[in-house]
Parts: sequence; C-alpha cells; structure tokens
Amino acid sequence: MGDKLATRSGQLEPEEFEKFRLFLKDACGISLSENKQYLVTTRIRRILADNQLDSLTQLVEQMQRSRHSRLRTEVIDAMTTNETFWFRDTYPFEYLKQTIFPELQNQKGAIGPLRIWSAACSSGQEPYSISMTAEEYRRINMGVLPRPVEIVATDLSSAMLEQCKSGEYDKMSVVRGLARERLDSFFDKLNNETWRVKPAIRERVQFKALNLMDPFIGIGRFDLIFCRNVLIYFSAELKEDILRRMHAVLKPGGILVLGSSEGLAGAGDLFEMVHCNPGIMYRAR
Repeated sequence: MGDKLATRSGQLEPEEFEKFRLFLKDACGISLSENKQYLVTTRIRRILADNQLDSLTQLVEQMQRSRHSRLRTEVIDAMTTNETFWFRDTYPFEYLKQTIFPELQNQKGAIGPLRIWSAACSSGQEPYSISMTAEEYRRINMGVLPRPVEIVATDLSSAMLEQCKSGEYDKMSVVRGLARERLDSFFDKLNNETWRVKPAIRERVQFKALNLMDPFIGIGRFDLIFCRNVLIYFSAELKEDILRRMHAVLKPGGILVLGSSEGLAGAGDLFEMVHCNPGIMYRAR
C-alpha cells in the first residue's frame, strides 16, 4: 500500500522509476530525464487505479509479460501523447506553399503523386495543415495541381490515430494557430463545440501506426518529410539512426523539416542546409 500512496503523491522510489524509464526506452525510444517523475505519476495514476495496481514496478512487470497487451498500449499512449497546434511555427507551411510546391509540382520528369510524410503526427494538426496548404496552393494556381498530393501521417499512439481519422476537433483545439478564414474555409461546424475537417482536406491524408524505432517498411518514398519536435525525446544514437533511415526513404533532393530546436545529430553528411528566412530545412544529398 505504501508504494501506491508514494506514486500518487508524486514521490517515486528511484528503483521503480528506473524500471519504468528502461521500459519506455525499450518500447518506444523515449529517454525520460530524472526530473520527469511528476509527469509519470500524473499520466499513469489513472491506469494504476483502473488496473488495481499498487506501483510502477507491478505495472512494468505486467506489461513485460506481453508485447501486445492492451495495458502496454495504454501506457505508451499516455506517455507519448503531446499537444500540438495548427500551422506550427508558420514558416514551414509558407515555404511549402511559396517555394517547395512550385518546385516539386513543376519538376521535369517527375511522375506520380507528390508524397509527404508527417512523422509523429500526434493529434493530426500537422498533416491536416499540410493538406490545407496544398489546397491553398491549388486555389492560387487556377485550381490545378499537376501532381496530386499524398500525405502519410504516422504516430505511435493508437488512440491519437483514431482521433485523427475522424478529423473532429473541439473549440479549444481549433483556436490554437488557426485563423478564422481557414476555419471557415476548411472545416464544417457540427455544433457549437465541434468542427470537422472537410472531406477534400481529409482525403489527402492517410494515417498509419508506426514506431520510429522500427524499420520504415511499406511506407514508400517521399519528396518531403516533416519530423518535428519528437527527436528531442530520443538518445543521440537513436536520433542519428532515425535520420539515416529517413534519408533512405527520401527521394534524391527531397526535403526534411525538423523542429526549430532540433538538429541533424550525426547525420549531417547526408543533408545540406536550406535557409527559409526565417527557419531552416534540409535537402537530401
């Protein structure tokens, strides 16, 4: 009983916190720092109560019995769910519309759709923002897209992916980074509390479950990859490994977009810097 009370108060025993840290790193690559005890207790408290478990130690032991258990999935979802918002940082989407789309849409010899990967898409704002940007580009070009745009959005969290597929967002979500004109143009209002992304925007996006630690098999090759604000949670070795595997699925000259506080780790030899003024992207060598 003492363990349960300690966990609920936010004071974890070092040994059980270390066991949980090792589990999370093995399961999805996230490296929790020592000061994340409160985050763990906040996100795991309900799961312990629902499963009548007294401690993190018991939780880890139960999850380790099966790599495909419902409990394991629930814990990973709880620890990897992050808030995001529409058109985050602005410049990647403006540069996409003003420079990258014109370049790739009119690329000589290019055949097939223009393919974009939104990695670790969380609750879907990023891939839908990309699709809205494609629609804005289409509208300013007399309604024409020489190459259709396909967006593959992946995330580790199965709960997030189900939410993404519905395309439905509440009032608090739609006000975060979304201009009124875009809300009116790209969403249907279902009621006073809920909006749904219009079908034309949703249809460009395909959502798939993917752990960035696993091989990128079956997702194809891409003209552009967005992988923002997720690499900061991984070790230096795993960051480099992920970036090298992303380079392998980028087409020659393809573009990689990282978060504003993220860099290329040890994979700098594979990319050249592209200055967006403001902001930076990376072109595959």
